[in-house]
Amino acid sequence: MFLIPVTAASILLYNQYGWNGVNDLIKKTFDYKKIKNKIWYMPALLLVPLIYFLSYAIMRLAGLPLPQLITTPFLMTPVFFAAFFIGAACEELGWSGYAIDPMQNRWGALKSGIILGLVWQTWHIIGYLQARNTAAWIVWHSLYSVGLRILIVWVYNNTQKSVFAAILVHTVDNVSWTLFPNYGSHFDPFIAFIIMTIVVAIVIFVWSHKTLAQYRYFH
Repeated sequence: MFLIPVTAASILLYNQYGWNGVNDLIKKTFDYKKIKNKIWYMPALLLVPLIYFLSYAIMRLAGLPLPQLITTPFLMTPVFFAAFFIGAACEELGWSGYAIDPMQNRWGALKSGIILGLVWQTWHIIGYLQARNTAAWIVWHSLYSVGLRILIVWVYNNTQKSVFAAILVHTVDNVSWTLFPNYGSHFDPFIAFIIMTIVVAIVIFVWSHKTLAQYRYFH
């Protein structure tokens, strides 16, 4: 399924611009030179793992079910990152490389992030059902992911619309979920959603909801 966004975007661009349009899209995979302010690598790479860490810490402090024996292969993190980067790139070339800019021109950054997040999660529901997740799990994880999409748009807009930056956020989310004990089996999406909501609220408070790239109160 991760091939669908990039495939759809490639077909649409080919119809409009031929192979030049498709090549320009693929080149966005590594458009890291757009990231002029390197400080944005910090939220791109560290913010989502921090959310997962806080989620785990809260579960531990609250005495919620967690495995006594952690079998997560942390040494495999580079392998996970490489594998998930490929999948995230295929998705983000469609979502961030093609879809989000026209949406932002019409609805603004925040509303576009919410709409795209809902679309993004709708097509993941089949996979959630196949994994036999509960209805509550699916709802909370979907809402968490809508928040994640808003963060991706936020990072994307603040890195001069770097698709590479969006791919990084998407990748580290998948890696963090895999490293959560054990392989995400004890991940509580409700707790993660609460933390994500707080983070997104801070982003919206500080940055203008129209662009998520202009300070609202600070100059």
